[in-house]
Amino acid sequence: MNLNGKVAVVTGGNRGIGKDISLTLAKAGASIALCGTNEATLKETSAEIEKSSVKSLAVKVDVSKAPEVEAFAKTVLETFGKVDILVNNAGITKDNLLIRMSEQDWDDVLSINLKSTFLMTKAFVRHMMKARQGRIINITSIVGVRGNAGQANYAASKAGMIGLTKTTAREFASRNITCNAIAPGFIQTDMTKALGDKVKEELIQQIPLGFLGETSDIANAVLFFASDDSRYITGQVICVDGGMVI
Repeated sequence: MNLNGKVAVVTGGNRGIGKDISLTLAKAGASIALCGTNEATLKETSAEIEKSSVKSLAVKVDVSKAPEVEAFAKTVLETFGKVDILVNNAGITKDNLLIRMSEQDWDDVLSINLKSTFLMTKAFVRHMMKARQGRIINITSIVGVRGNAGQANYAASKAGMIGLTKTTAREFASRNITCNAIAPGFIQTDMTKALGDKVKEELIQQIPLGFLGETSDIANAVLFFASDDSRYITGQVICVDGGMVI
């Protein structure tokens, strides 16, 4: 899947799943504009991206703040002249049982996970409309599909992303802009690596394929949706979860 000459924006593209997405798209030939909140990891990831002989732009952005998102979009378009691919990956968790969850924890998770997807899409889709082409890929979660005790805010934000994905797909299909979502299951990240063996075994028992996914599994699905190979697919949610949601 060749992305030579394409420009991709990846939110939260400096670590974890987002970092692997950034590097995978870069290896396929796309220049990458990534944003996050940690300047050190932004610089590190940007340097890694440029090893693939593509341009990279890394900017510290609070994706829940409209002025910062708009300024980021302006910088990206001034730097690259266009945007072909938008990956809304930024996300946080603040878990607790609903009865104990604070209003602030609810607001923070909905703002970073869901509001940011709205703001980023709105900021970049105008350019895609003028170009009459674009790929928008939203990273949701199986928790947004099936729910999960202790994650009312996270599940609501990810379910909201699914509804937003389908609406975005309908609104912009006539301009040759597709919008799809990827719902990761249990993926090996720094967080899951810190879990004890017993907890990991309990997680694995919930997965029909019998093992945890890798960040590359998500990145490869993003690459497919970013490429021309997915040109006739829009408004879909793909669970990359080893069969947990069947």
